[in-house]
Amino acid sequence: MKTLLKTPLIRLIFSIAMIAATSVTAQAQSTSTDDSVFQSLGAKAGIDKIVEDFIPIILADQRIKRFFEQTDKKRLAAQLSDQFCELTGGPCQYKGKDMHEVHEGMNISNAHFNALAEDLQIAMEKNNISSSISNKLVAKLAPMQRPIVSK
Repeated sequence: MKTLLKTPLIRLIFSIAMIAATSVTAQAQSTSTDDSVFQSLGAKAGIDKIVEDFIPIILADQRIKRFFEQTDKKRLAAQLSDQFCELTGGPCQYKGKDMHEVHEGMNISNAHFNALAEDLQIAMEKNNISSSISNKLVAKLAPMQRPIVSK
């Protein structure tokens, strides 16, 4: 092998192969999902329970309940559960519409968005989720504010 590496062309090919192999390994490691938040929420069963408690809270919240009056509650629960699961590194896949399309024309304000986040935190508290984990889920949801809020 040492004799082969003395040829400049062979050394160049060998170097490129090593760089490519290192790059593929690094990419594979960086794309692996961190499911620590998912696990801390109680995995899929825990998320389902949080969502089960979350729906009645938002339906009772005077600030936002009107947005959910005509909503299929079972479908909403399933979609929220899949979305939370996927966002936190779980094995689920959210298959619903994008957030802009779902909320278009609803005139949702920052106050409405924040009320929903508060209600989610209440549901997580009810399920004994630590504030640090609760904050991590809310932080993962925060980028959705831009496509949801329209006023």
